[in-house]
Amino acid sequence: MRQLFDDPLFETFAERALMTTTRGGAEYGEVAAIAAQIGPGDVDGWHRAWSGYAEQVFGWGEESRAAGHRVSAREAYLRASTYFRASFTPLFGEPVDPRLTAAFAREQEAFGRFAALASRPVQPVRVPYEHTSLPGYFCRVDDTDRVRPTLIAVNGYDSSVHEMYWAQAVPALRRGYHCLLVDGPGQGGALIEQQLRLRPDWEAVLRQVVDFALARPGVDGDRLAVMGWSLGGYLAPRGASGEPRVAALVADPGMWDTAGTVSRMLPEPLRDRFPDVDPAELEPLLQEAVQDPMTRWKLQQRGLWVHGLPTLGDLVVDLGRRYRLSDVADRIACPTLLTAAEGDPLAGGTRSLYDALTCPKTLVRFTAAEGAQGHCEGWNRSRFDQRVFDWLDEVLRQRP
Repeated sequence: MRQLFDDPLFETFAERALMTTTRGGAEYGEVAAIAAQIGPGDVDGWHRAWSGYAEQVFGWGEESRAAGHRVSAREAYLRASTYFRASFTPLFGEPVDPRLTAAFAREQEAFGRFAALASRPVQPVRVPYEHTSLPGYFCRVDDTDRVRPTLIAVNGYDSSVHEMYWAQAVPALRRGYHCLLVDGPGQGGALIEQQLRLRPDWEAVLRQVVDFALARPGVDGDRLAVMGWSLGGYLAPRGASGEPRVAALVADPGMWDTAGTVSRMLPEPLRDRFPDVDPAELEPLLQEAVQDPMTRWKLQQRGLWVHGLPTLGDLVVDLGRRYRLSDVADRIACPTLLTAAEGDPLAGGTRSLYDALTCPKTLVRFTAAEGAQGHCEGWNRSRFDQRVFDWLDEVLRQRP
């Protein structure tokens, strides 16, 4: 596969769409056709090209649906959903760009059309949460109430239920698991439509998601698994630390306190004192760091928006002080599998988490030799699914 962009940020976003191709979320030729329309660093052109092509593919779905061709229609709707999602990724930030909210609404609509025609039931749900509710989908193996093991999928930093469908629901359904997809605070629709910001104490979120899951017909309360990817590799373990009803946990990758990750961008004297520093002291250094487009998108655009914080210094200090697993790792009681892929920048703390766990635990490493290197094994999810779901099958089979 040839590189589509010289711009590392645009290439990363395009690859994220391409990773869905093996499960019908995109086509290489379509993504290449979109990329050919976009000039270097042209964010406006990016949005126009992706959203315009998404509308075209959505239209193909409408034509097939009107003619009664359900399979063709749902395939087009699913790809359109991916392209709408890709169109607004570079627009992250506050104040929220109206093009972002409009494109997200179209992503939702396209995925909803797909869900209505899916070969297995994909039901939109609202999960009660504090004084509001969280958007999600309950994906069922079939339309019976047969009791089955169930997987709760935990999104990453900038993911959504629509992206998590291909990553976790598809392999779960194939193996006879129901799958509950939920946008938590700071993610997907909960952020874009409800302005709910990310929180470190995911146990408060997961508790309410588990309550909802256990009330669904066909969910086996003794075989409830939780799997998080990307930042979900922190959120899922943090959630499981306060939720004894979870029978198995997967963190992809296993993460540790985020202080170690964010402190790497600081010079040694500050690194030694971090996170016990004044946010204002960090601001000049961080302003220099965000001159790099990739860092600017991750911290200034995405980070400040997702966390709802005013400055980069506040963001980095908050990550260092509050996003910790070292305080709760020994409270995780269920069998736990941690992944660490070669070249995944978020896997640096996996061994620390593994060593701190007192529950039954497994560490699975993925390598470049098997084509599963990089963040969340994105180019070989089949190998990930094989190793992780085989482990889940064995663990949950031992449940009473």
